[in-house]
Amino acid sequence: MNLSEIMKSVAGLGGLSLVFGIILAVAFRRFAVAVSEEERKIKELLPGANCGACGYPGCEAYAKALAEKPGDYAPNLCTVGGADTARKIGEILGIEVEETEPRFCVLRCKGGRAEAVERYEYLGPGDCRSNYILHGGNKACAYGCLGGGHCVTVCPFKAIRMNENHLPVIDPYKCTACGICVKECPRQVLELIPRSQLVYLACKSLDKGKAVKNVCKVGCIACTMCVKVCPYEGAIAMEGNLPLMNYDKCTSCGICHNKCPTKSFIDRAKARPYATISQQCDGCGDCVKVCLFKAIEGEQGKKHTVIKDNCIGCGRCFEVCPIKAVTMIGALGYAEAA
Repeated sequence: MNLSEIMKSVAGLGGLSLVFGIILAVAFRRFAVAVSEEERKIKELLPGANCGACGYPGCEAYAKALAEKPGDYAPNLCTVGGADTARKIGEILGIEVEETEPRFCVLRCKGGRAEAVERYEYLGPGDCRSNYILHGGNKACAYGCLGGGHCVTVCPFKAIRMNENHLPVIDPYKCTACGICVKECPRQVLELIPRSQLVYLACKSLDKGKAVKNVCKVGCIACTMCVKVCPYEGAIAMEGNLPLMNYDKCTSCGICHNKCPTKSFIDRAKARPYATISQQCDGCGDCVKVCLFKAIEGEQGKKHTVIKDNCIGCGRCFEVCPIKAVTMIGALGYAEAA
């Protein structure tokens, strides 16, 4: 092939490329979808995580839906952006944004390798789904965490790590409540709860009594103790063999956590307050009646005192004292309320 033929080939290809480029440019201009100013602004506000927590395949799709039908779609679905992003979106669209309680993910299981029985040794891929496919998983408890770390893999925010006991540990400061790990967990032991909730049941077993004890040291045995001792009506109720907590009514007092015989509850409070009784106390005894931990002593008609080592900081004495002689010292805001 001589030089002239090479030049002709190059020129021909260049010409075709130019023609196709012009066609594509015209098609782009003709068929381009116009983006409204609202959609552009919303897209700039969204974090670009494309996690799907809003129910859309990505931030761009969510921005488009909000801009096209602002009254049909809630502007507070982006858990990554949070309340501030939702407020700004509401300002752009000219609509009022309902404030929602921020949430984060927790593990509803305490049965790691040290507490839960395994039916067999799983030597396959380090993935909960692969383990689950094999006869429902190696855990003897049919409801417990398999400990394969699939949640760690799918979390887009690096908020989960596995501990030495083969249980996931979730960083509440990194978790955005996107819900991806919740959807991906084959045993459904991950759950989104309000960030303000300090106490929750870390068990999802639907079995009871001996059946639970045979497979896990820390599983809920459906003894109903938590329901009996809870002072707040409707905060805990039995649903089958499992206590169901109503977070709207629960005050995170910690009584259920401290009374649970199997320690199936988790208390996230870093520190608990303790009660103190002032000289104003007239010895009515109301505080003694509600204290389930024998933390208050004193004769009727005389000033009562608190046994600090027995006090769990539930605040029940503070709530019932008719003359406000009880003060909660320490955490959780009781002292401020007093």
